[in-house]
Amino acid sequence: MCGRYAITLPPEAVRAWFRYPEQPNFPPRYNIAPTQPIPIVCRDDRQIGDPARHFRLVRWGLVPSFVKDWNAFPLLINARAEEIAAKPSFRAAMIRRRCLVIADAYYEWQRIQPRVTGTPFLCRRADGRPMAFAGLHERWMGADGSEMETACIVTTHANGAMSAIHSRMPVILEEQDYETWLDVDRVDVARATALLRPAGDDVLDMFPVAPRVNKVANDDASVQEPVGAAPPRAPIRQTSFDF
Repeated sequence: MCGRYAITLPPEAVRAWFRYPEQPNFPPRYNIAPTQPIPIVCRDDRQIGDPARHFRLVRWGLVPSFVKDWNAFPLLINARAEEIAAKPSFRAAMIRRRCLVIADAYYEWQRIQPRVTGTPFLCRRADGRPMAFAGLHERWMGADGSEMETACIVTTHANGAMSAIHSRMPVILEEQDYETWLDVDRVDVARATALLRPAGDDVLDMFPVAPRVNKVANDDASVQEPVGAAPPRAPIRQTSFDF
């Protein structure tokens, strides 16, 4: 699963990479947790055929539109890739509301024994680029007219490298697949589902970090301090943002 992640790159670098027109000035977040606001990139699902990408801040924890009382509904922070085409909670979003969840690292806990917290690992792209998790988003409306936008992260089976830590991982889309995933008008569910595969073993650097990340209240750079030596992070070259 994916239950904590980070987005610490400068907003302008993120905007240049994902190519949306909005200019949000969001602060670095080192320990994002469920129910908190998260940044996504999506199409406007009310404008059929509009190819523009947009930045949105939404609540992490998908609430399908058919839910009557979102407070009584289970928290859906992840959607299993092998279930989303058929499961009622995700089916409509998979057809019409696919998104990219912006990140630059995520955390996973290696549990050697049941009911033990385990060792937290930070996982980030080895090439230093931003991450784009495959995501689904929904717009929920209450009987009183209130509205809430929510999203979840799609997960898949772990690749060989990640399987030593956890059995699952978020779907990390490559840049050439962003448009295919977002284009709900031209790309059907079967073609989109084909993108939901584990990242290659060489895509991520993974290393243990200090246990401060276990507490949601700890949201600063110290939660990413490695225990032992961490792999050097590749710089993001400006040419990476040329289109």
